[in-house]
Amino acid sequence: MGILSRASYVIRSKLNAVLNSAEDPNETLDYSYEQLRDELQDVKEGIADLTTQKKRLEIQKRRLEENVEKHNDQARQAMEQDREDLARKALEKKKQKMNQIEQLDSQIGQLQSQQDSLVEQKDQLQQRIEQFKTKKETMKARYEAAEASKRVNEAMTGAGDEMKDVGRAIERAEERTEKMEARSQAMDELQEEGVFEDALSDQDELERELDEIQSKGEVDAELDTLKAEMGKGEPVEEEAADSESSDTETTTDDLEAELAGGNGEGEVDVDTPDVADSEVESELEELKEDEQSS
Repeated sequence: MGILSRASYVIRSKLNAVLNSAEDPNETLDYSYEQLRDELQDVKEGIADLTTQKKRLEIQKRRLEENVEKHNDQARQAMEQDREDLARKALEKKKQKMNQIEQLDSQIGQLQSQQDSLVEQKDQLQQRIEQFKTKKETMKARYEAAEASKRVNEAMTGAGDEMKDVGRAIERAEERTEKMEARSQAMDELQEEGVFEDALSDQDELERELDEIQSKGEVDAELDTLKAEMGKGEPVEEEAADSESSDTETTTDDLEAELAGGNGEGEVDVDTPDVADSEVESELEELKEDEQSS
């Protein structure tokens, strides 16, 4: 097989595959039915043409038969007048017309035979068309039922092209919904963290941190107050430590009070102004001198 032959074979096979895939059985059956009806119509037209030709020959034959009778009468009249020559001419014409009638009979017989054959073919073709019509309708019903069943099965299994498109649309909708949900959750998280509020606020980061610390301290203070009101004090070790620190603070305060001229009971006169270190030193020197002189 040459290159051109192989190429032609491949092209025909590809074209045949395309035509098979694009062919609709219902349309094919209807087209075949119409083709058969066209053939039947052609046969009927052929029968009509043959019948017309036969009728024309039959009309011509009747005219020749009339001429034969006419020539026969002319021959008798000529013999009655003793005109044998005229009678002979009339008989010769009669003979010619009879020969033509024989030829016409042969042609008419052939046309009749053809007409009978065409009529028989027409009857067979018409019967075949009726059978094909019944089979066509049955095949169309079976094909439509099979196609409907295929569509139902494809819809149930999701194997059809339309169901694939629906599946892809659902997937796209799910992806878009998940994306919107994720964005909404992100916006909520940023809202809780105060990102959007910070963007609209005039406070800087240090002020915001101080506000948070102050707010936390206020919350801790309120919590301690609630604990104290409910009788939940600190542990024993913490109380002892607090008492020791308070004693130490009291002793230190008493000493400072004595040095500052207090009443010796650990109370400091609130109205007494603070004394400078130089004045304290001068007073200490005066006390030492008084003790030495005494």
